[in-house]
Amino acid sequence: MNPTELLGALRRVRVVPVVTLPHVRHADPLGETLLGAGLPVAEITFRTPAARDGIATLRARHPELLVGAGTVLDRTTVDHAIDAGAQFVVAPGFNPDVVDHCLERKIPVVPGINSPTGVEAAVARGLPLVKYFPAEASGGLRLLDAMAAPYDGMAFLPTGGLTPDNLPDYLSRPQVAACGGTWIASAALLAEGEYEAIGRNARGAVEIATAAATS
Repeated sequence: MNPTELLGALRRVRVVPVVTLPHVRHADPLGETLLGAGLPVAEITFRTPAARDGIATLRARHPELLVGAGTVLDRTTVDHAIDAGAQFVVAPGFNPDVVDHCLERKIPVVPGINSPTGVEAAVARGLPLVKYFPAEASGGLRLLDAMAAPYDGMAFLPTGGLTPDNLPDYLSRPQVAACGGTWIASAALLAEGEYEAIGRNARGAVEIATAAATS
């Protein structure tokens, strides 16, 4: 998958569950639940030891699921993500070492930014997509609208503080390719095995995305 293909895939799904796996055993039922809800994507964060094997499990058991690696902070984690089968990398900030290593390894990377300086760094490397993070804490839509205005060709993946309540407003922006959300499959829901609740959350996100596309 190249960066343009990733951007197209994210524009189709519109919402990305951002997931911190408590244990690798949660990966398989999570993938089944998301696919059953019509949301074939997940970003698995490297915030727990389960991330690497969780990504590998999702890729092996659910090949139709688009799987990314999140919270990637260094070159070693990039390599672990690629070895596990991740199809894209997401970082909370713009670390040139991480971004350049991803480009060298030919895996799409979505670095985090919350300023025009970050967007400029992405433009300089030919990236078509950046993560706007932490979206709500940084200024929400007001900052996004102002920051995106000079960069007509840049797409954004807002993440951080998004909920079903503000998701429609973010998705209404043409510069937003998709939005990341932790509420869909939170660590607490996974730890309790609440896959029915995760499925409801995922279906609700799909409904919001569908409504935004037709409004």
